[in-house]
Amino acid sequence: MPLPGDLEVSRRGVLVGGAASASLAAVPLAAAAQGAPQPAPVTMDVTFDVNGQRRALTVDTRTTLLDALRETLKLTGTKKGCDHGQCGACTVLVDGKRINSCLTLAVMHEGDRITTIEGLGTPEKLHPMQSAFVRHDGYQCGYCTPGQICSAVAVLDEIRAGIPSHATADLSARPRATTEEMRERMSGNICRCGAYSNIVDAMTDVAGARA
Repeated sequence: MPLPGDLEVSRRGVLVGGAASASLAAVPLAAAAQGAPQPAPVTMDVTFDVNGQRRALTVDTRTTLLDALRETLKLTGTKKGCDHGQCGACTVLVDGKRINSCLTLAVMHEGDRITTIEGLGTPEKLHPMQSAFVRHDGYQCGYCTPGQICSAVAVLDEIRAGIPSHATADLSARPRATTEEMRERMSGNICRCGAYSNIVDAMTDVAGARA
């Protein structure tokens, strides 16, 4: 009849032995993974118009438009926020329409006309929406501001073009730049500082100037 102490030693020995075996088995697998040759990235040439300039790039086919703009073209005004298309910080205009540049590949935009925040205006000559954001303090930390401004420009263009939204009550009438319309259309752009009311004021200012 084994003593209780013998049983405890036996259990401990089994556990230690099992752990050691698992560690030894993992070493060759890890070494094999590190030594395995990695396939070369697949690259492709792409040419598009960025802020009025023709740009030709050779990029990894997995490169997002956001990374091509920020890392390759050094247009860092466009921000990487959630990188999942949920915050709107990476919003740019492609052929006049707003998109989340983190959700699209650079090679998908051959021949497209792309506008980033750098292409909307300059410090010497701001775009009207940029000026309105300054007047109404439509930004606080400023991180989301480039995407907010690009989206706001597109929103007013959508309304002027008569494109309805989920907030449009009468689909037979042209939508108007109401607070409800603008809030609905801007809902994909998140401001963690909570400057939403100021952003709507800036958009209302520009909408009134365009009327």
